Amino acid sequence: MNVPVSACQYSIEVPATPERVPQIRRIVAAHLRHWNLASQVAPVCGALDELVGNVVRHVEGDKTCVVELRWSGSRLSASVADRDRRLPPVRTSAPSRGGLAKVAKLSDSWGTCGTDDGKVVWFTRRVKESEHIGRGPRAPRVPAVEFRPLPAALAAGLSDDPARSLVPAR
Repeated sequence: MNVPVSACQYSIEVPATPERVPQIRRIVAAHLRHWNLASQVAPVCGALDELVGNVVRHVEGDKTCVVELRWSGSRLSASVADRDRRLPPVRTSAPSRGGLAKVAKLSDSWGTCGTDDGKVVWFTRRVKESEHIGRGPRAPRVPAVEFRPLPAALAAGLSDDPARSLVPAR
């Protein structure tokens, strides 16, 4: 398969728990912003919240899932793979009630397919050139920081309390 040079891909394998959903959202949002796709953060994260939430609610046993993003330069796809072979039922419901109807509303296309060890639920979004600033992922704007050990006198005075770890003890 020929992949355009500007294509980007990111995946993360995580246990699907209610506590992880906001963390996954932050990670995905950071990648989308890095790829100059800030306009896609809300709809993509909203749809992924539903898909990861479905793993939390409906998968029995191992709730490990793989969240994947792919950016081709004009189309963004996202997917959640899990180890449950049961395909999600497609029910008619209002997008405001969540579920796959919400995913359908937030995407241009979506689907599900069985795999050798479970299933994948995916969705895509077309991205207009005007929504994507730049031609590829931008270089990170992280300033170079030189890390040096703390002076012994300062390090000795730091609190053992993690909430005050950067506050010198008195």
